[in-house]
Amino acid sequence: MDLDLDGKVVLITGGSKGIGLACARAFLDEGAKVGIISRAQANLDRARELLGDVAGYAADLSDPVAARSALDALEGELGPVDVLVNSAGAARRTPPDELTPEYWRAAFDAKLFTYVNMFDPAVKRMARRGSGVIVNVIGNGGKVAAPTHLAGGAANAALMLATAGLAQAYAGRGVRVVGVNPGLTRTDRVAEGMQAEAAQLGVGIDEAKAQAEAGIPLGLMAEPEEVAATVLFLASAWASYVTGVTVTMDGAKVATVV
Repeated sequence: MDLDLDGKVVLITGGSKGIGLACARAFLDEGAKVGIISRAQANLDRARELLGDVAGYAADLSDPVAARSALDALEGELGPVDVLVNSAGAARRTPPDELTPEYWRAAFDAKLFTYVNMFDPAVKRMARRGSGVIVNVIGNGGKVAAPTHLAGGAANAALMLATAGLAQAYAGRGVRVVGVNPGLTRTDRVAEGMQAEAAQLGVGIDEAKAQAEAGIPLGLMAEPEEVAATVLFLASAWASYVTGVTVTMDGAKVATVV
C-alpha cells in the first residue's frame, strides 16, 4: 500500500520518546522528511542518534513564542509542513485530594496549550497553501474520567473538541484535522502515571499494572508502534475523507457507541 507520504514534510512534537518517537520512525520508513521537537535537548539528541536523518529542535511548547520559532526553524530547513503530529506534553497524574487550582492550570499548560501553540500557526499556514493534515495524539482520559487524571483528562476533552471544531472550520480550505485517543500504551509516561495509580489503590506498581491490563479486553497495553501505524494511516492519502473525528485505541476497554 502506497501511503503517498514520500517527500512529505512531517513535524512531530514530542518526537523524542514514546508514541512520538514511534511516529517519527514510521514516517521516515515511508520516505517523509521528518522534524521532531522535544523540550529537553538531551532527549532530542538521543532520539536523533536513534532515528538518523531528522531535523530536531528543542523548545518548550507551552510558550507560544517558542512554538512558533520552532515551526519557523523547521519550515526554514525542510520546507512547509504537510503533516503536523502533536504528541508533546502530558499532565502529571495526581490523586484528587492533592489537586489545586494552580495544578489544574499547569495541567492545561502541559497538555492543551502545548498543542494549541503549535496547531494554531500551523493550521493557518496550511489553509493559506490549501492543503495539510494535523493529527492530535490526545488520550482516552478525555472521554472517561479517572480520579488520578482529572486535570489532564479535562485538557484532553478540550483537545477533542478543538480537533472537531478546527476540522469543520478548515475543511473548505484543504486541511484535515483528526485525533487519536490511545488508552494505556507501553511508554515511560504511562509507567510514571502508574505510580499515582498504585498510590491511589494502595498496591505496588507491578500490581497496579497487572490490574490495569486485566481491565483491557485485549489483555495488554498497546505498543507505541501500534498507535503510530494509525497516525500514519490518518495522515495519508488513504484517509483523504477522514476529518473531524478522534479514533479511540483502548483495546475495547470502553465499549461505547459514538
